[in-house]
Amino acid sequence: QVQFVESGGGLVQPGGSLRLSCAASGSIFSINVMGWYRQAPGKQRDLVATITSGGSTNIVDSVKGRFTISRDNAKNAVYLQMNSLEPEDTGVYYCYCHARDWQWSTADYWGQGTQVTVSS
Repeated sequence: QVQFVESGGGLVQPGGSLRLSCAASGSIFSINVMGWYRQAPGKQRDLVATITSGGSTNIVDSVKGRFTISRDNAKNAVYLQMNSLEPEDTGVYYCYCHARDWQWSTADYWGQGTQVTVSS
């Protein structure tokens, strides 16, 4: 019901920057929360940052001051600007949204993931 187009991952040296983008489409009436999760090799998927339709953000302490989340409600898009990247930021980054469809049902949806590798 909801499809995502994710982009922006890649290989970057420590201290470098990347910007992730994600646009949702499909049978969407509204999207309350959008965000990003990441999964490091051998670990569970963890929250990185979320943003509500009103612009309220939640960013985990490990990336505060380095990552910025933003959103374009008109495009159903969410962005993650990642600066001062560290090897510990390596993982697959998944776009996420909590959306309501035209049948008034709500559900969580996940993108296919984009790989971010921080290495020299």
